[in-house]
Amino acid sequence: MDEREVWVPHPEHGYIQGKVVDVGSHTLTVEPNDGSKAISASYDRIFPCEDDISKDYDDNCALMYLNEGNLLNNLKVRFAKDVFYTYVANILIAINPCKSVPHVYNNDVMKSYRGKSLGVMPPHVFALADKTYRDMRTQNQSQSIIVSGESGAGKTETTKYIIRYLTALSGSSAGASEIETRLVESNPFLESFGNAKTTRNNNSSRFGKFMEIHFCKKGGVSGGFVSHYLLEKSRIVSQSGEERNYHAFYRLTRAPESWRKKFDLQGPENYRYLKGSSLDDTLKDAEEFQHLLNSMDRVGLSDQAKDDVFRVVAGVLHLGNICFDPKEGTRGGSLVTEETMHELNIAAKLFHLEPDALIEAMTTRVMMTKGGGVKGTVIGVPLKPEQAGNGRDALAKAIYSNLFDHIVRLVNECFPFTESSNYIGVLDIAGFEYFKHNSFEQFCINYCNEKLQQFFNDRIIKQEQALYEAEGLGVKFVEYVDNQDCIDLVEANKTGILALLDEECRLPSANVEHFTNAVHTTHKDHFRLSSPRRSKLAFYKGMRDTEGFVVRHYAGAVCYETGHFLEKNNNTLHDNLEMLMQQSEDEFVMKLFPMKKLASETKKGGKKLIFDSLGAKFKTQLSSLLVKLGETGASFIRCLKTNFKIEPGVFNGGQVLSQLQCAGMVTVLGMMQGGFPSRTGFQALYDMYKDFLPSKLASLDPRIFCQALFQALGLDVNDFKFGMTKVFFRPGKFAEFDQIIKSDPDNLKVLVSRVSGWLNGKRWRKAQWGVLSCIKLSRKIQYRLEKHIILQSVARGFITRRRNLPRVKGFSKFQLLQQQLGKIKDLLDKLDKYRKDQEGKFLDLQGRIDGMISKMRAQPVTQKEIDAQYHDLSSAVDNVANELMTLIQKEAEEAERERLQKIQEELERERKRKEEEERKRRQEEEERKERERMLREMEERRKREEEEARQREEAERKRQKEEEERNRAEAARRAAEEAKRLAAEEQERRDRELAERLAQDSAKPQDVLVKDSEPAQEVSRIARTTLPSASEAPAQADKKLPDLSKWKYEKLKEVISSGSADVELLAACRDEFHRRLKVYHAWKVKNKKKGANVDNKPDAISAPKGFSSSKPQTMPAEQRPQRFFRVPFIRPEDRKTSPCQKGWWFAHFDGSWVARQMELHPERPPVLYIAGKHDLKMCELSLEETGLARKKGAEILCDHFDELWKKHNGPQYATT
Repeated sequence: MDEREVWVPHPEHGYIQGKVVDVGSHTLTVEPNDGSKAISASYDRIFPCEDDISKDYDDNCALMYLNEGNLLNNLKVRFAKDVFYTYVANILIAINPCKSVPHVYNNDVMKSYRGKSLGVMPPHVFALADKTYRDMRTQNQSQSIIVSGESGAGKTETTKYIIRYLTALSGSSAGASEIETRLVESNPFLESFGNAKTTRNNNSSRFGKFMEIHFCKKGGVSGGFVSHYLLEKSRIVSQSGEERNYHAFYRLTRAPESWRKKFDLQGPENYRYLKGSSLDDTLKDAEEFQHLLNSMDRVGLSDQAKDDVFRVVAGVLHLGNICFDPKEGTRGGSLVTEETMHELNIAAKLFHLEPDALIEAMTTRVMMTKGGGVKGTVIGVPLKPEQAGNGRDALAKAIYSNLFDHIVRLVNECFPFTESSNYIGVLDIAGFEYFKHNSFEQFCINYCNEKLQQFFNDRIIKQEQALYEAEGLGVKFVEYVDNQDCIDLVEANKTGILALLDEECRLPSANVEHFTNAVHTTHKDHFRLSSPRRSKLAFYKGMRDTEGFVVRHYAGAVCYETGHFLEKNNNTLHDNLEMLMQQSEDEFVMKLFPMKKLASETKKGGKKLIFDSLGAKFKTQLSSLLVKLGETGASFIRCLKTNFKIEPGVFNGGQVLSQLQCAGMVTVLGMMQGGFPSRTGFQALYDMYKDFLPSKLASLDPRIFCQALFQALGLDVNDFKFGMTKVFFRPGKFAEFDQIIKSDPDNLKVLVSRVSGWLNGKRWRKAQWGVLSCIKLSRKIQYRLEKHIILQSVARGFITRRRNLPRVKGFSKFQLLQQQLGKIKDLLDKLDKYRKDQEGKFLDLQGRIDGMISKMRAQPVTQKEIDAQYHDLSSAVDNVANELMTLIQKEAEEAERERLQKIQEELERERKRKEEEERKRRQEEEERKERERMLREMEERRKREEEEARQREEAERKRQKEEEERNRAEAARRAAEEAKRLAAEEQERRDRELAERLAQDSAKPQDVLVKDSEPAQEVSRIARTTLPSASEAPAQADKKLPDLSKWKYEKLKEVISSGSADVELLAACRDEFHRRLKVYHAWKVKNKKKGANVDNKPDAISAPKGFSSSKPQTMPAEQRPQRFFRVPFIRPEDRKTSPCQKGWWFAHFDGSWVARQMELHPERPPVLYIAGKHDLKMCELSLEETGLARKKGAEILCDHFDELWKKHNGPQYATT
């Protein structure tokens, strides 16, 4: 078999190395190098390895084989060397080291990246930040950096380093230095109140933020602004056992005694909102509290502002300790327990509320009846203890959420700005999340990531390919999965999940089961939605359809439990609780609850209640964010974590590969294989380097300047391409170009001399070509002048007559109309009372007739247009004449009416005469056309007789062409069906991988995963779209043959080599054997090296598009024809170095398939192949498909072939 090393999928390591040991119908069997069990996988999932897998690359686009196996291995090798940043073109992949690496981010490292083009220095977050800053300055356009990744991948830390670098890069004045300090310190301030420990991250952001750093025209920092999205409010009142509440609660309860005494606080174990969470002493909350105070000081908060913030945080903790008991009596209700009255008094004190008012608001609900006055009667409804507890939690969530909004406002007020030329925005938002229990927060977060993934596809893939097409680069398009259907499933009007959720929340008796049923009913046939019982994980099998649903996201399927969807989506606080907080005696608390329209108030003229939906609010915020991102230049950082437990030095290839696939890196790598990620306009490149060159070169046209520069530098033409308006570079080549330009002055002198020589040579060649072109053109003009004078004369006469004949006839007609106008003028002169009214009509009619005559004199007019205008004007003349006569009849006496009657009769006779003339003219025209038709028919009949023989020859060719068209249409239909099926299989594979990753958190992953009863076999895209399957082979009429698609490759070779007595079986084996060779060679072509052909095959025998399998040979060996061929060709590696050194390719076909193959090259040893031993290296096409039998002079005698074969010591061949 082929000795090439390949990557084969592995559930734990992602990919492992091995060698191909068997070629199947739709799969390859690979034996891993570690000696483990052989693995079978489809052709699409097996990729060739690099020649040296221990070598690493800064940019993955520099790999010889651009595939996800080598991408994963490159990251693994670099991770082992403590190198955590890698490029995929201009996209930065950042791996979380899971440990402190201060030497990677110190000030010396920051300085080394300033002003350097991307690719000059090793990959780093500072390099991308510097590029973004320079793009903002040079392009005068705001920029955005989108930091994405799963929880624990290091997004928050990456964002900190970006902000730190940008603020240090601008080199602001002393006045702006304070703003830069506040920008940097605002991050730990916000993290204390918006971050928390989760099962996968000790400092997970539970909100999204978009931080804008604004710059003045000189490039200095002028201010900033923070926008935040979707704070996880449910975490305030409840957390799982392994997670914690927000950091601020623990840091305040671990604060020095003076702070705790001020707010009557004790340790975190004494508060219900903190009891159920993990009290992790390794987080050092006491030390972090002091850091928080320092951050608040540097941001610019006063002591009173800090007291206000911590007082509200403490109030939330005390509020959570309040408990309720049922009230005795028939009315029901609840009351605060004696044990927690002390907590209630403290909470009331901190919020500056009356304790009785707080008790009343939490134990009763204010409602308004429909009758009893203009607005109804306000009544208080007692609440049960459970309802009172829910109200308490809702109040706590509202207080903390409003406090967080206020903190963001405080941060924005701390760095105001009056001037902003442009800004750089850094987006840090929660990555794709999937846990064992997923609720509304995970649903919103994953919806956000769906939108961001679509933006990534649009910006990186769609727009990139559109630019290539517009610039005419001819780059091959890359297919990718579009997730628009998943986004529509969530956000579509009326039918989307968010719309159905809002509709359910508005109902008087909202019910979770009713909402979940509505989702399943509305989208019962949607590909992206399914029931929990269809999940790949066993612990979802017991869920009912009314308890949740599964959404197939771009990253994989996630099961959402809808039990708390309604309450979490309801962003409205009860009226009495909100009014209570608005009546606080503390101004700070009142600011947290500004006056607004209450939920119980109705709209004017309607009864529909106002409903504040968290999902609708987040959807609006997300739309606004994407609009803002779309208006800026975007850069992307994909953060990865190497293992779930965030342990340093552990690289789990399967988990990393899944993150790469979800982030779209594999698709981008495929596009960059033939793409040009770096580009710049001709004028921009000219402006960038003209100062480095002498005046005689800097004065050139920008496009000529670029061409001269590239020729002088000797750049490889494959490393760049000229578009219509820009020059495009391969990955990393722009940095090399930039480094050459800015090299030492001596090198610049050599460069100038090369440019001058290239320009002189180009101008001389241009002058030579111009002189030759002029001579050739002069002779051509003289020749045509002499030969075409007669033709021109005849043509002019014919054209003149044809053009002017309609006008001559038209003049006659319109002269008659002018004569009629003279008569109408006479009638007009007889009018007295209505004269002025009718003069305008007359003048308009006269102007139209004169205008038409002038138009016919000035330019050619068609007969159709003349007839139409004449008909319209003739009708108008008749109408005016009739109207004048009618008016004259009113003024004149009976005598005048008789005279007008005579005039009308005369006009009528004239019209009839004209109609008679027109009828005669039409009759003559019809007779003329009939004569011409007969002449044409005679001429056509003559031509048909002359071409009858040629048409008979073409009939067969047309029939074959129609057959090919039908075959192509059928192939296109099958390809479309196959693409749809492959998309479903790809989504199924991602769902399975995501389930496997989630199952690894369990003690027994094998028990958690559901085993598929009938696993769907992955089918190679190559085999299904370009090659016929074994089932499509012609059916055998005599007997049923075994299913050869399940046979091993070696077994097929054995049957063919042994020469079975069963002729039909032998023929079928040969056909299946060569079909597999085609599949294998097509796979090799797809996974070839950059810029290299596969196996050095001559172009004459490469597989044609859309070929079909030849019919199996059923004749025995002694009856099969033995044919021999020879064609010249040049080896691909010799085409550049020695294009004149041609070699010879020989082939011996035993029937339809090649049996022996020989390649003879000048100054090289001969290459001999024989069937049964070198099948994978030989031509895989049948004789008919190669076209050799139809190639003139290609077939040679058997003696000639055998003589050369024996001369070069070829082994003996025996037919089977």
